Amino acid sequence: MAAFSVCVYCGSRTGNDPAFETAAREVGRQIGLRGWQLVYGGGSTGLMGAVADAALAHGASVIGVIPHRLVQRELGHPGLTDLQVVDTMHERKHRMAMQSDAFVALAGGIGTMEEIFEVWTWRQLGYHHKPMGLLNTAGYYDDLLKFIDRSRDGGFLWPDVQELLLLDTQAGSLLDQLQVDAIKLKALEALEAQKQTPPGANEIGPGGVSPDI
Repeated sequence: MAAFSVCVYCGSRTGNDPAFETAAREVGRQIGLRGWQLVYGGGSTGLMGAVADAALAHGASVIGVIPHRLVQRELGHPGLTDLQVVDTMHERKHRMAMQSDAFVALAGGIGTMEEIFEVWTWRQLGYHHKPMGLLNTAGYYDDLLKFIDRSRDGGFLWPDVQELLLLDTQAGSLLDQLQVDAIKLKALEALEAQKQTPPGANEIGPGGVSPDI
């Protein structure tokens, strides 16, 4: 049976609060101790490097997916189980999603936020049935979460869609939530697969992600 595979989005810098790197290392450590697999953006610097190094140090298989441009800038991690080099950012994100059972965002910049919002949008539209979580270390995402509430209150975000994004301040409990949700969603997906797919409907591919995203 394949290991539970978690895609982690996070910054290529460490940020200015040591708590961010501590949290990233704890996520990597937890993934390793649980016998899971890490999928991430393949970088060697910042929180990306921290989570990968911690996962490797605790026995996890680590898959990194990185575009040629970043490899040419010598930003790829040389010690991964599998470093996959692709042509575009879109291919990178799609391949990461295909190889993951769940998604989690740690502290990071606009790229990290774009990635978690994208898979959240894909989930809302039915392109995949995988859980997503946000690790809110040291209140880093407090203001973003207030904006999400504002979007809901303004009528642009349905409450049930907001609830798809799992939230926690502790790595272990967030990973527990993701695993529980993944089990439930896989059971639901199996039931849906038994039904006839209507003509023109999006079909979920073998990696659990619609092939047309």
